[in-house]
Amino acid sequence: MKKPKDQLKQIENLVNPYRIRHGKDFSLSDVSPSDTHDLGDEMVTDAKELLATGVEWLADLQGKLYADDRFGVLLIFQAMDAAGKDSTIKHVMSGVNPQGCVVHSFKQPSAEELDHDYMWRYAKCLPERGRIGIFNRSYYEEVLIVRVHNLVQNSKIPQSLISKNIWDERLEDIRSFERYLHRNGIIVLKFFLHVSKKEQKKRFMARIDRPDKHWKFSNSDVAERQHWKEYMKAYEDAIQQTATKDSPWYVVPADNKWFTRLVCFGCGG
Repeated sequence: MKKPKDQLKQIENLVNPYRIRHGKDFSLSDVSPSDTHDLGDEMVTDAKELLATGVEWLADLQGKLYADDRFGVLLIFQAMDAAGKDSTIKHVMSGVNPQGCVVHSFKQPSAEELDHDYMWRYAKCLPERGRIGIFNRSYYEEVLIVRVHNLVQNSKIPQSLISKNIWDERLEDIRSFERYLHRNGIIVLKFFLHVSKKEQKKRFMARIDRPDKHWKFSNSDVAERQHWKEYMKAYEDAIQQTATKDSPWYVVPADNKWFTRLVCFGCGG
């Protein structure tokens, strides 16, 4: 399926402000979580229609990816709780053939995983050539939650190797790992769904008020809010040090779900 040129240009213009290829001077304050690229609420219906069309485009691209069998695609989604990772993945990738797409969610590492280097459990889940892999959270957790709560002290890394520069060292390792993937035909696209603290609270309250959403709420979600500034600093450092031309970050405003999904589709489409 061929994309009309005007829609291609529209999508490119939409995505450009949120694509970070050179992270050195990036600041999270550069992107407002409530930004909608000057599109009003009247665009919600149009956005849904464009997303539906985009699903068909992505399905067509997936077919070409599979037939070529030379490249793989890794999509990484990172965000604070309630930013909408699950729903964004569901809506944007809804038309993709499940045989050629695998989603991996990474929780607390197991005893076996702790016996390996911290990248081991992620590396073994990388997509094959011709396929799409989605990481719902990823190896970036090793410089996010591990950093905020200093969980590296609970790992089996020799104490002598836990230096004062360990987070910069890990980010250097991640940058090198993604360069390695690029050189082997694995395209890495990284999405940070940038939700505001105010909107997160609103969504947490909605989970409490709706019985069908209770399962999504946990006391740990509230506890993590106490570390908001530390998380924002960790995310900013990660983006600054690992946003490259070949493995860009997309810092996507996440206070309006319709806009979040539209931008994420545009990045992948």
